[in-house]
Amino acid sequence: MTTTIQTRHAVHYSQSERMTGAELRENFLIESLFSAGTLEAVYTHYDRMLVAGAMPTNVPLVVGDDLAKIVGSEHLLERRELGLINIGGAGRVVADGTTYELQPMDGLYLGQGTREITFESVDPTAPAKFYINSAPAHSRFPSRIVTKNDAIENNLGDSATSNKRKLYQYIHPKVLPTCQLLMGLTRLETGSVWNTMPAHLHDRRMEAYLYFDLPENAFVVHLMGRPEATGHLIVRSEQAVLSPPWSIHCGSGTSAYAFIWSMAGDNQSFTDMDMVDMKSLK
Repeated sequence: MTTTIQTRHAVHYSQSERMTGAELRENFLIESLFSAGTLEAVYTHYDRMLVAGAMPTNVPLVVGDDLAKIVGSEHLLERRELGLINIGGAGRVVADGTTYELQPMDGLYLGQGTREITFESVDPTAPAKFYINSAPAHSRFPSRIVTKNDAIENNLGDSATSNKRKLYQYIHPKVLPTCQLLMGLTRLETGSVWNTMPAHLHDRRMEAYLYFDLPENAFVVHLMGRPEATGHLIVRSEQAVLSPPWSIHCGSGTSAYAFIWSMAGDNQSFTDMDMVDMKSLK
């Protein structure tokens, strides 16, 4: 198996507003998370979030000492918790001897202190794709599967404004207890392309977005930055964006799509948002 690890340092908005398009991509876009037989990880300095993708084929992928070293502990979840959603074929996660069978769009929460973690695909020719987020934790809560049916469904937006969508809260206080990690999935309906508009900020939490289920030639124009000084990223399917607390995070696609959002920070209040007046965007 192969493990690749990157580190992304935090950026002040005054720096980002002087960046070229290539520099914005280098700092905020994760272009590769899913490679066959590989565990790809990005350790960020935004609330110490770890963003990773595991795509096991014939050989299980094991969370090893290299990831423990990047977080400075004996094992990855010694002082962390972990959430994931499977966007590929059927798979399984074995954690400290317990096997969790995950169908497409099933999620899993692993509590602090979990030592041994292995990712497997049921059929290597239709591999699982585990999108993983991990954040620091101060207490241990029970590990459990969260299926799409377990998630809280919210119907948002309107066809008239091209943003009709379903938002599923997977890792959320109303579903299960966690220390700080929040995680969910949003799927736009056919004919809708805008996500998270009107835009908002939450200075108390960072966020990461994984866009997926985009056709090969489609993309999302992801808007970021301060409301009065926005920039943009062109994002393809199965690429992720790091969104600092000072940045808006919204966008429009060339077709309908889905994305997984995750947050870490001071609170778990999903409604703790500072809304941005549409007229103030520049």
